Amino acid sequence: MNRKNHDVEKQRYWRRTIGDAARSGMSIREFCRQRHVKESQFYWWQRKLKAGRQERNKPSVQDRAASFALVSEVGMDMPAGLELVLRDGRRLRISQGVQEETLRAVLAAMESGNK
Repeated sequence: MNRKNHDVEKQRYWRRTIGDAARSGMSIREFCRQRHVKESQFYWWQRKLKAGRQERNKPSVQDRAASFALVSEVGMDMPAGLELVLRDGRRLRISQGVQEETLRAVLAAMESGNK
C-alpha cells in the first residue's frame, strides 16, 4: 500500500472512530479507554479532520462576492462606451473594451447589493 492510500485509510478510520464516539453517548475519555485508543491521538485527529473540512469549505476567490464602492467622481463627465441606468437610478458607465467577465462581476455585485 503506498503512502497516499495509507493516509486515506487512516483518515477513514479516524472519521469512523470519531463518529462512533459522538454516537456512543460516552465521554471521550471512557470511549478511548474502551477502544484502547490514546486520548491525545483522538483529539489530534479530531482537530486535523476539522481543519481539513474547513479548508475545503473555504470559498475560493471565484466564489467570493465582489463588492464595489464609488471612490471618486473624477471622470464622471468622461465619455463612456455604454451607460446603464438602473431602476433605482444608479448609473453604471462602461468603457469600450471592458472584459465580459469584469462586467458580469460588477453587475452581480450591484444586484446583490440592491437586495
